Amino acid sequence: MTDAYCVLGVSPTATQAEITHAYRRQLRDCHPDRRFGESNSGADERLRQILAAYAVLRDPHRRAEYDRAHRVPKDTPATRVRVNQVETPADPGPALRAGPVRWRR
Repeated sequence: MTDAYCVLGVSPTATQAEITHAYRRQLRDCHPDRRFGESNSGADERLRQILAAYAVLRDPHRRAEYDRAHRVPKDTPATRVRVNQVETPADPGPALRAGPVRWRR
């Protein structure tokens, strides 16, 4: 199995509520009833990964065992991401402008 946290899209420090929320969101997106009759083995495999990841992470004891087995070394260097900052004008004006309502009969 690939990394259970990556499959669900949560961090290793996620709470149980966050894990459950991510599981339900992923399950809703990959559910067979939402595929409209398609038989896609890639989608089936994705669904199996989601179910397996949640089975491991929902139980505190199994999650602790998984974390011990897949521990990331703390001396791993962090990835630096370059961020460009864009200056905005002092008064950009309203974000959305709405005109008068016209009622047609």
